[in-house]
Amino acid sequence: MTRILSVVLFMVAFTTSSLIAQKKASEYDFGKMWTFENPPKEWLKETYGMDVQDEWFDYVRKSSLKFASWCSASFISPNGLIMTNHHCSRDVVTSLQRDGENFDKHGFYAETLADERRAEGLFVEQMIKDEDITNLVNQRTKGAKSDEELVQMREKALEDIEDMYREKPDWKGLRIQTVTFYSGEKFSIYGFKKYTDIRLVWIPELDLGFFGGDPDNFTYPRYNLDATLWRAYDEDGNPLNTSANYLKFNKDGAKEGEPVFVVGNPGRTERYRTVAQLSYDRDYRYPFVYKFLKNRNDMMMETYNKMKDDPAKEYEAQQLLNRIANIANSMKVYQGITKGLNDPELFGRKVEMENYIRSKSKGLIYWDEISKIYEELSPNGWASIHLSPSPFRGNIYTVMFDLQNYIDLVKEGASQAQKDKLKNTILEKLKSIKDQDQIDNFKLFLREVHEDIYPGDMTLQKILGKKDIDEYTSWLLKKTLFTDEKKVNKFFENEEKMDKNEDPLLTAGKIFKDRYQIAADLNKKYKSRINTLEGKIAAQVFKVYGDKLPPDATFTLRISDGVVKGYNYNGTIAPINTTYFGLYDRYYSHKGQFPWSLPEQWLNPSLDLLKSPLNMVSTNDIIGGNSGSPLINKNKEAVGLIFDGNIESLPGNFIFDPEYNRTVSVHAGGIYAALKYIFKADRIVKEIE
Repeated sequence: MTRILSVVLFMVAFTTSSLIAQKKASEYDFGKMWTFENPPKEWLKETYGMDVQDEWFDYVRKSSLKFASWCSASFISPNGLIMTNHHCSRDVVTSLQRDGENFDKHGFYAETLADERRAEGLFVEQMIKDEDITNLVNQRTKGAKSDEELVQMREKALEDIEDMYREKPDWKGLRIQTVTFYSGEKFSIYGFKKYTDIRLVWIPELDLGFFGGDPDNFTYPRYNLDATLWRAYDEDGNPLNTSANYLKFNKDGAKEGEPVFVVGNPGRTERYRTVAQLSYDRDYRYPFVYKFLKNRNDMMMETYNKMKDDPAKEYEAQQLLNRIANIANSMKVYQGITKGLNDPELFGRKVEMENYIRSKSKGLIYWDEISKIYEELSPNGWASIHLSPSPFRGNIYTVMFDLQNYIDLVKEGASQAQKDKLKNTILEKLKSIKDQDQIDNFKLFLREVHEDIYPGDMTLQKILGKKDIDEYTSWLLKKTLFTDEKKVNKFFENEEKMDKNEDPLLTAGKIFKDRYQIAADLNKKYKSRINTLEGKIAAQVFKVYGDKLPPDATFTLRISDGVVKGYNYNGTIAPINTTYFGLYDRYYSHKGQFPWSLPEQWLNPSLDLLKSPLNMVSTNDIIGGNSGSPLINKNKEAVGLIFDGNIESLPGNFIFDPEYNRTVSVHAGGIYAALKYIFKADRIVKEIE
């Protein structure tokens, strides 16, 4: 048995090393999030045989939308019908509920136009104009004598250019935005038309829009109706006429191997970071943030489990569960990126690409300069992350910061109004610093510092002395004056003596804040230099590849190409699409327990519904912010709705790998089936047909 196992392990090791050796760095490691002012015409022609002209790009650009300030969307009918995700709409629709209504439990469908409900404050934006302004910016920044002066000149140039474009006849009335690409090597300007009368048409129940919850998040095969329909109205209160630019709805979706395109607003990627920067991310930035999130998630789950069965705390428990879901989502992201950074094959490709660019950049030492900076930043990584006064660290730690800030206000001669505002915050926090949950949170914070503090750093030792964390916390709360209301009032009355007060809460706060400030000042000190070096490195990448590489995501409109394609996973094959049959299998397999529960109206499905497709996968390049983006075919038809990526896509923050990286969409046929067979939404079915 031992020998067989040894042989198997050898074969696995040999196969793995062979695969690593075979995979080479590629220019498409930088991804395929193309800008519309520099569309990939030649690439689409070479790859898919598509001879795409400006008119095609112009049409799909104007058919796609930015949904508020956090998601993407699209027009899918000539009458202003908008498609986006359930999770993009979830927080907005709560205010639209009337007495006795619960959209989470029952969903919502407006049977007539008059029933569509306006969401005050909600807006969508349509990109009408786009232009490359790189030459214009460069002309206005000639002669900069230092990095700092260059940054200042660029900021002024971009402001002036925005003002200039606002006066252009064909740009008037648009919201103007300038965007920096490639760390300052290219610049663009965009003009958006804003629509502010947005009304809810249809949203399914939370059980469908959040089916599978956190356990199924970033997984595939997937069964999730993460979709919502809205409608834009014009200034006269009529449905907006979008007949010139909308994506026809194709309920048949797309076939395996068919080229498909995502048009949306990816939030942020960091694919041009250097190996030194990625090493810092791998060793400090991402694992520390992940630990912070996981520990808070575990604490909140303990609290939730204590209240979930108490009917009197049903609403409070649901709100807490929503916060837990958001944290759990972030946890998976940070864990996935960290895992990718520790993958020798993926990280090796970044090293290989950097070495290749450097081989074409003889005599340049930009990479070495960045490396030296990060050697200085690394010992401060723990302080940058763990000592930040996040409210999630609890009131004991954050009140330490608040008290030091108050003392600073006194020294600076701040107004009484400024001091009173901060004082009220402090007094409110002090009410709970002896509560057990606050004590537990503080001890957790100290343990995180203890685990991750840089070797040789004495910050924590100065505070704890010879006490362990439990002993110190008990001693602190016993000795500090800030648990006694009378002493607290006296403290605030004697401002001239505050700075000399040796209360242990003040002493610890000063040590922690001073140490955090060192890290913050160091980051600030090198920020402009890092930005400049990143720009120079990006310029070298440009000299090697030209503009055929797309820039990092900036939450601006992009188009990403790919194909409908399954992949190998868990010893089997993921199909290109799932069906409602699979949703019901998940429901019964988990005995109907949340997050695999279903509403009553879904419990007697027709065969037509069961056979309908639900989710699908493709090789498109997406990231957060792409939620709500349409998935379209070459005929400019909506064949799906982006809502997630698979777990293998999470390293996409720093490298794009189409072998296993998949975009997960709601199949257009899945939306159609829900409208037709469950909600009996005949007027909307007719509209999208």
